[in-house]
Amino acid sequence: MSQAFSTYLNLVPNPAGGIIQEAQGNPSIAFYLMLFVLSLVFGLVGTPLVRRFALRIGIVDAPNARKIHASPVPLLGGGAIYLAFMITLLALSYWALPFYILQLGAMVLGGSFMFIIGLLDDKWGLSPKVKLVAQFLATLWLIIAGVQIEALPNELLNIGATFLWVVLITNAINFLDNMDGLSAGVATIASAFFFLTAYLSGQWLVAAIGAALAGAAIGFVYHNFGIIKQRSAIFMGDSGSLFLGYLLAAIAIKLRFPSNTSFVTWMVPVLILGLPLFDISLVMISRLRRHISPLRGGRDHTSHRLVTLGLTKREAVLVIYMACGGLGVTALVVTGANILDGYLVGGLVAILALWSLIRLEHVPLLNTNPIVKGYSKNLKSPPPNQVATASPDTLVGPVESEQVK
Repeated sequence: MSQAFSTYLNLVPNPAGGIIQEAQGNPSIAFYLMLFVLSLVFGLVGTPLVRRFALRIGIVDAPNARKIHASPVPLLGGGAIYLAFMITLLALSYWALPFYILQLGAMVLGGSFMFIIGLLDDKWGLSPKVKLVAQFLATLWLIIAGVQIEALPNELLNIGATFLWVVLITNAINFLDNMDGLSAGVATIASAFFFLTAYLSGQWLVAAIGAALAGAAIGFVYHNFGIIKQRSAIFMGDSGSLFLGYLLAAIAIKLRFPSNTSFVTWMVPVLILGLPLFDISLVMISRLRRHISPLRGGRDHTSHRLVTLGLTKREAVLVIYMACGGLGVTALVVTGANILDGYLVGGLVAILALWSLIRLEHVPLLNTNPIVKGYSKNLKSPPPNQVATASPDTLVGPVESEQVK
């Protein structure tokens, strides 16, 4: 491996003493493939292990009026995603860590903090205010490290936009975690397109994080959604959704296109993350229109409305996957578009999104947002023999839908 990267790395004097490594262009595709494969393997192997660990310590998602599953389901799937990503990063630390140490450290530290907050929420339940404060603190670390939006003419506007973007995307991915394979699958697709756009524009740090994140997320989706094999009863939990959302927001901010104007390219990350943004917009508008708190969970998301229209849960998730893929391809087109073409494409997408929002908002809803006291998901710690398992009888039953948010 060292020979493969010998022409990429260059040792230069460090003013503080010793030597440091300096990047020479974009790494070989083999580097990114290694990141993806390693994180994929760790995700595949780690998910069954954390499932058993969740059962042992009692971190499960208990049924209530807002949820479709009838038996407690182990959480901590996010732990497999987090560990797969972090272990991969450490395994290739010789190449991954010497560059952009401050910014990479802020992203990893913030992501780890979000993972811990999600873990505490999965175990004991945290109020939305506590999680919101945590997201603001994690965003502040990014800004201090220099990871912030720079497209606006005023520094205060850039800082405000950074806070808004990170908090919005983090919660959008969290809100989307409402059916098996949905949130993690969307994160996988978004990460893959962030990798492609970053690789084509020579931004190796964003490309590397995108490749590692895609591998870790799809390793979990393999078990949770049932790719090839039948699904395992395990949920990602807030530990996974908050971690994924935060990192996706961070690498979206880092994305740059020197060959094109930011007046056009700001649309690229918005398009890549267009489905989570659409879903959270639909949910917020719908709940406010019905005089319901936007923070009260319910079965009123895009996926639930597609099921109401006649799709199965699995078909609804696959339709959303295809929509994410289409938006990702559109983002790739916009990266090289001029101002006229870019805004023509963006305008068409916006019109389609508005039509879809109006159409889905008119889908009949019935008791989708029941009131549930408290924030705990673990009403009690059930013995392992009472926890839902993914047998053929339950593949279309209780464990098919995830947490309702």
